[in-house]
Amino acid sequence: MSNLSFNNNNAIDWAWKVDAKDVKSSNIEIKSALLDLSKPVYLAKKGNDFGVANITSTSGASDVLAFAQKLNPEDLGDDAYKKQHGVKYAYHGGAMANGIASVELVVALGKAGFLCSFGAAGLVPDAVEDAIKRIQAELPNGPYAVNLIHAPSEEALERGAVERFLKLGVNTVEASAYLGLTEHIVWYRLAGLSRNADGSVNIGNKVIAKVSRTEVGRRFMEPAPQKLIDKLLAQGKVTQEQAELSKLVPMADDITAEADSGGHTDNRPFLTLLPTIIALRDEVQAQYNFSPALRVGAGGGIGTPEAALAAFNMGAAYIVLGSVNQACVEAGASEYTRELLSKVEMADVTMAPAADMFEMGVKLQVVKRGSMFAMRAKKLYELYVTYDSIEAIPAVERLKIEKQIFRANLDEVWSGTEAFFQERDPDMLTRAQSSPKRKMALIFRWYLGLSSRWSNTGEKGREMDYQIWAGPSLGAFNTWVKGTYLEDYTRRGAVDVALHMLKGAAYLQRVNQLKLQGVTLTTDLASYRTDD
Repeated sequence: MSNLSFNNNNAIDWAWKVDAKDVKSSNIEIKSALLDLSKPVYLAKKGNDFGVANITSTSGASDVLAFAQKLNPEDLGDDAYKKQHGVKYAYHGGAMANGIASVELVVALGKAGFLCSFGAAGLVPDAVEDAIKRIQAELPNGPYAVNLIHAPSEEALERGAVERFLKLGVNTVEASAYLGLTEHIVWYRLAGLSRNADGSVNIGNKVIAKVSRTEVGRRFMEPAPQKLIDKLLAQGKVTQEQAELSKLVPMADDITAEADSGGHTDNRPFLTLLPTIIALRDEVQAQYNFSPALRVGAGGGIGTPEAALAAFNMGAAYIVLGSVNQACVEAGASEYTRELLSKVEMADVTMAPAADMFEMGVKLQVVKRGSMFAMRAKKLYELYVTYDSIEAIPAVERLKIEKQIFRANLDEVWSGTEAFFQERDPDMLTRAQSSPKRKMALIFRWYLGLSSRWSNTGEKGREMDYQIWAGPSLGAFNTWVKGTYLEDYTRRGAVDVALHMLKGAAYLQRVNQLKLQGVTLTTDLASYRTDD
């Protein structure tokens, strides 16, 4: 049976020819030619079969019947994105809080020509500063980014993060979980604005904003709001020139349409979210005519080359992967967690209350396989909604959560919580001491906050309480690599995974080009595997 077939009704007269000796028709030879992404592929007749060649000939005897262009991994995505961020590939390693997107992950990807965001969210400022200095020592010229997370209940953390970023010269942040603009993200953006010699605006501080809602996306696509600019001017944090220049640039350089991702997510399918955000960008761009134009990337739900290619073909300037990288050897997660992640299937995730926005009822996506965190976190939120204070919780219920969830008396937990916030955010503690409801929220957040750290450090005896952020894309990835060397979590290097994702997308694009010209390929030839 032939490896290739051709529908003559779709024939295109390329006026190209190949030598019969260059046409390869065995399965292995065809696969090899398709995998050589740096060379085009030409389909031609060889005897009674069809085969492929990588070169044409002016004197060849066989007509070229179909053609697929050369397409390297670095050719995918938006060139302006790659140029502005100083990267080779339109692939972004997304931030994962508490240092899961670790220094090692950022450095490994950065040295290979990929942008990656350090997961600064949830870490104290000194730890963030130490990590940034380590990254800068390894990547003095970049590329790297640092996560700036919206912290509505802990404003001091967001303000402190921006102070450190400006002090250390961090020129790219990935802004996540924003419900609206704050003076802190605006301060970071405006503080990097200056005028070039030709009069154009120099954007020194770049912002990549992850959004899943159009109302939030619009805020980042437009210039900074005047009321926040006025506030920063009054505080002396920005100059009058920076305030004027801010009217000429959007709040972000790139918008990531964050679909069904791990962690904070609205569970939007990127097939609907991405075109919606792109359409919004086009609307805003038509109004402001920014130069350069703001770009839109895709994140969440991307765990296979097919998904990556779909995003690029839908107009994504770049793609973002997080859940998949969390299982890589460079990630700041424990070995137990990485092994568990390597076995997660698509349906092994669920939503649970978020520690940083607990009182608001915000949820995030976590692994439910091998962990009772989601169920226990939901129980705590139910108690929070039902009762006005710790003291109002019935004794039976209190005893149950002390024994099964906290494994400590709640009075002891409060003592530890007081010490924690005394160092982290004293204002938060002051507000809690005058509000029993607020105090209860902080006690419950003790569990939600520590559960993710237990997962990262591999806390023995707490495995069933591990809070592990992941989306269904990780299950898709695990299915894709099943039976290959990447099924083994100890062999998952972030750079290797990224290159396979992009190489696979490029390979599948070439396959699709041939299909559109009437070529039918066997299942093996039409798919890409990491062992190819």
